[in-house]
Amino acid sequence: MNITPKKPDETGRAYALRILKQNITDTTLRPGALLSENELSKMLGLSRVPVREALIELSQSDIVEILPQRGSRVALIDLKLVEEAGFFRRTLECAVVRLVCEKAAAGSLSDDFLLTIKANLNMQDFYLENPAPEKLMELDNEFHHLLFSYVDKERCYKMCCDMGIHFDRIRTLALHTVKELKIVNDHHEIFSAICSDRHTTADNLAERSHVRLNTKILLCSAQCPNIMDHDIFDPGNIAGIVIVI
Repeated sequence: MNITPKKPDETGRAYALRILKQNITDTTLRPGALLSENELSKMLGLSRVPVREALIELSQSDIVEILPQRGSRVALIDLKLVEEAGFFRRTLECAVVRLVCEKAAAGSLSDDFLLTIKANLNMQDFYLENPAPEKLMELDNEFHHLLFSYVDKERCYKMCCDMGIHFDRIRTLALHTVKELKIVNDHHEIFSAICSDRHTTADNLAERSHVRLNTKILLCSAQCPNIMDHDIFDPGNIAGIVIVI
């Protein structure tokens, strides 16, 4: 498990929650992995109480399952939750792209914003040439965060992140199992459309980027059936799900 130091103002519960969430999101703690309060307490240097509280909170988000008399485990991936989180993110991101386009139309895009976006895209290009899936995902998130931040929608972005853990787990797996990432090109085209004041084009590109990502995610799901919740996962329904989302 990847463990970073506890922050000075961080409670034990908040620390345990942050570390567990990070390791579940990046799939260091794989879907289905058993979680021992005793072991986690030792690894984090905490008592069992804050660890138990963190596990209970994660169970309320359907990320962890509390098993009576047996402890806890990381929940398997539920595609219904993945689809809902993806829908939420797609809806907000497309709306934010429209707001950025409105600023562009009014001639109010700052030079600092443009330079920061360009620097982000240059780094995305770099990690396409020098493969580092985790860095690409980090830069992907940063790209969208920059757009949300520029139109004063920080709380909306936080909501995306809070709900996005279901989406991000399988998104992480897709980076490792599905090649030919075209999402970076989509980001370049979105930025170009924003700068050229092509409102409809930018909106459509944002939508296309999500459809592309969802297709990759579902292909990844078919390749990793052992980590899926079989009550809702049916590889034979992949085409139908892609059309819906």
